[in-house]
Amino acid sequence: MENRALLRDCCEQMGVSLGEKETEQFMTYLSLLLEWNEKMNLTAITEEREVAEKHFADSLLPMELIPQNARCIDVGTGAGFPGVPLMIMRPDITVTLLDSLNKRLIFLNEVIRALGLEGRAKTLHMRSEDAGRAAAHRDAYDVALSRAVANARVLAEWTAPFVKKGGVSIMYKGAAAKEELDAAQNAMNKLCLGARLIEYPCAWGERYVIAAKKLAPTPKAYPRKAGTAGKLPL
Repeated sequence: MENRALLRDCCEQMGVSLGEKETEQFMTYLSLLLEWNEKMNLTAITEEREVAEKHFADSLLPMELIPQNARCIDVGTGAGFPGVPLMIMRPDITVTLLDSLNKRLIFLNEVIRALGLEGRAKTLHMRSEDAGRAAAHRDAYDVALSRAVANARVLAEWTAPFVKKGGVSIMYKGAAAKEELDAAQNAMNKLCLGARLIEYPCAWGERYVIAAKKLAPTPKAYPRKAGTAGKLPL
């Protein structure tokens, strides 16, 4: 992105100010994203303004919902959104980047090295359902993040097991967010989640977040075995 002001402008629209270090990290991230995207399908968005808006700045929208020094997990991270942009702007947090496709994690390990995020970021090659039942990850995080992964009924089951009581699942959503949340009320109740909808005005489209707070431990029956939530959502 030759004009670094483009990224800064996108972020400043949301009240986020980028310094030189953060700007350079985003530029390195962009370069790696476009380079690796020629070898594997990481993103359909490759025009610089769209990447700046719809990947980088978009990932930062609910940054204020993440507590100080939070331990986070990015469920279905794909090319690293929203986890990597959040780590760039929030040096206090740690993020586990979870994905079921190892080739994406090979790319993200290169990103982690290039951006100097070692020690605060790690990749995890597992399905979310398997990780959510594993003792090392169940009830282990302050925040679960998910963006462009599944609808809210499914995401509730995939993400709730990861967070501690009092923690929050942050689901990035578009124009259909209210309808998704309405349809997910049964899932939220069964999974002991209290959800609210937050709108973020953006020049590049309707943006919402479903913030689901964990009110009590996730029942042991959840998550169900891999593939069940998608076929038979709560």
